[in-house]
Amino acid sequence: MQTVQRTNPLTLSKDEMLQDYRIACESRQASLTGRKEVFMGKAKFGIFGDGKEVAQLAMAKFFKAGDYRSGYYRDQTFMMAIGELTVQQFFAQLYAHTDVEQEPSTAGRSMTGHFGTRLLDDEGKWKPQTSAKNSTADISPTGAQMPRLVGLAYASKLYRQNPDLHQFTDFSINGNEIAFGTIGNASTSEGVFFEAINAAGVLQIPMLMSVWDDGYGISVPAHYQTTKSSISEILAGFQRNAPGEQGYEIFKVKGWDYAGLCEVYHQATQVCREQHVPVLIHVDEVTQPQGHSTSGSHERYKSRERLDWEEEYDCLKQMRKWLLENNYASHEELNQIENEAKEAVREARAAAWKSFTEAIMVDHNQCLELLDKLSGSVETHASEIAQLRENLHKTINPLRSDAIRTARRALRYVRNERSMAKRDLVKWLETVQGENAERYNSYLYSQSDESALLVEEIKPEFTEESAMVDGREVLQACFDAALAREPRLFAIGEDVGKIGDVNQAFAGLQDKYGELRVTDTGIRECTIVGQGIGAALRGLRPIAEIQYLDYLLYAIQILSDDLASLQYRTKGGQKAPVIIRTRGHRLEGVWHSGSPMGMILHSLRGMHVLVPRNMTQAAGFYNLLLKSDEPALVVECLNGYRLKEKMPANIGEFTVPLGQPEVLRKGTDITIVTYGSMCRIVMDAAEQLQTVGISAEVIDVQTLLPFDIDHTIADSLRKTNRVLFTDEDVTGATTGFMMQRVLDDQEAWRYLDSKPMALSAHDHRPSYSTDGDYFSKPNAEDIFELVYATMQEADPEAFPGLF
Repeated sequence: MQTVQRTNPLTLSKDEMLQDYRIACESRQASLTGRKEVFMGKAKFGIFGDGKEVAQLAMAKFFKAGDYRSGYYRDQTFMMAIGELTVQQFFAQLYAHTDVEQEPSTAGRSMTGHFGTRLLDDEGKWKPQTSAKNSTADISPTGAQMPRLVGLAYASKLYRQNPDLHQFTDFSINGNEIAFGTIGNASTSEGVFFEAINAAGVLQIPMLMSVWDDGYGISVPAHYQTTKSSISEILAGFQRNAPGEQGYEIFKVKGWDYAGLCEVYHQATQVCREQHVPVLIHVDEVTQPQGHSTSGSHERYKSRERLDWEEEYDCLKQMRKWLLENNYASHEELNQIENEAKEAVREARAAAWKSFTEAIMVDHNQCLELLDKLSGSVETHASEIAQLRENLHKTINPLRSDAIRTARRALRYVRNERSMAKRDLVKWLETVQGENAERYNSYLYSQSDESALLVEEIKPEFTEESAMVDGREVLQACFDAALAREPRLFAIGEDVGKIGDVNQAFAGLQDKYGELRVTDTGIRECTIVGQGIGAALRGLRPIAEIQYLDYLLYAIQILSDDLASLQYRTKGGQKAPVIIRTRGHRLEGVWHSGSPMGMILHSLRGMHVLVPRNMTQAAGFYNLLLKSDEPALVVECLNGYRLKEKMPANIGEFTVPLGQPEVLRKGTDITIVTYGSMCRIVMDAAEQLQTVGISAEVIDVQTLLPFDIDHTIADSLRKTNRVLFTDEDVTGATTGFMMQRVLDDQEAWRYLDSKPMALSAHDHRPSYSTDGDYFSKPNAEDIFELVYATMQEADPEAFPGLF
């Protein structure tokens, strides 16, 4: 562990030190005022950065343009110090102001303390990053900022070591950028923290990790959280022994020691930036004056002795004392700064509240006016409408939903009437509902002109010379072409590099393009995904491979909480177009034959989920995704790599559109809907059904998110009037998803002459061996008999009982 050589606080001027103190005082006052606002009912919840101000000021001093933060939801002082958060914006977020100009981090979509800078312009295109101080969008799950942090730092390594990337100066200047991470001490107990720390040590990347250690995790003290109660002590083995050796530089410093903090961050950032050595800074003896959050009081679990110590070693109190003892300021100067900070926060809070309420009151007053007119124009229920109007008028601190709710209830009373007043209220309601959809429901997916849904379809081309090859060779040729045309593309994953992945789709490509482009990783699914997310946030185009679909569970939390929600929670302010590649469905046994697609569909809204039936379809998806700006999961068929396919002549160009099912076989009696490896099973069953006079139409949905945009399946049901949904997931999962989309969203129930059917795998994990597969998952005989029974019910004479 490094011993810090103390100096006269670097070369800081008096003005700089007093400006730091001013920022710290404003941040503290914002925290104190924010808590009061919550208790007054003006905000829903508060979690603040009080007690961490001085350490964050020190970190901010060495955070340069081009650097990145992936942090903890208490970093308000840091964001203020780098000029990316005003006090008014702080309160706008507390109030959940939906105007992106007022609250640029999340447009009111995340609670207070969740910060991020807008990396994209209004058209969804990248802004220059090297001229800005950048922060990726915070998330609440503890430790979940760590995987992304690995990727942000890894990007600097690629930008420095790959000469072909030196041209992208909007994203990096020779890889000189540091990825700064922050976390609370208790969250270092999460496994994802240790995984990320290990990954960064292996990769030797410029990642600077600050641990704010206030001794607790809500009410649970450090001795329950961390061995030896010290993260720096237990990670001491990561400390490198000499320059050039793999490992970390580790520092420990007090959270109230302004001069010591400045010196530590000066030394730490220097080695991190210049040598690309990861750094851990354990900021100890941090206090938390208001406790964890507005949910409770820390007096319930801290001893009197601890509370007295926290009062004495409050970092603001200690910084003030240090400034006075070293004659950097007088009592009068500091008193003035403190008073001015209180006034500045008071004015900023008032301005934020005024802006927030004025926007709401426009709709509120319009609704009151329309209700007045409605109550005066109706023959019945005038008093009830007037009472609704009065209740709305008396609402203290009204929300947008108050006016909407009142209008909807008022319209129930006039459902049998026709009047201009009713039409005006309906028209207003439709307008504001549309406006609120934009405020609260937009940007789940890209809304730029690079959306995956806008990429032009290019059909695969085949000639007489097109060879029949193993499916893996189609993918290998696709990836070869992609790596050749796109210098920002790289692929990472377990066994991806030297052997070209376990199914050889990258075979020989590491030798051809180098280890920086096609790279092996350790067994660490969570941070493989994070490595991709962080690099994609910095303009690179990663393919991050999870070796088997079953092991996606290790990374599902990061995919769901971070990647899938990124565009939404920033309202189009950030994007990470990483492609997650995996393989699954049928092969062998409990952990290599899983098909948990329902879990994925419900967890990954905000990502595209693609389920190609063969490697040609998969290649078309990869080509399309690399032209788009959106993240996606591609699930290849595990048992398809050795099956023969024709090699397209335009292997690096053709695209398969999203949300467009393909009719594999036309039929008239029943529609069978499926995807992935089940396509071959269903086609076999359809052939068998034809022998007994049943004509089955087989549809491969190809993509589950998005799903059948043009209602191809409903069009099929107009003709066949019967439907079977089948896949390898558990009962009620993806089959239930598909059924709801077709029967409900597409209103295809009206075309049915028989009940809709679903055939899934058994609810247990698939058993080992070929027989285990047959008795665990749907087979051709299951499909045949279920369809036959449906036809027998419709026409028992033509289709007598089988058994």
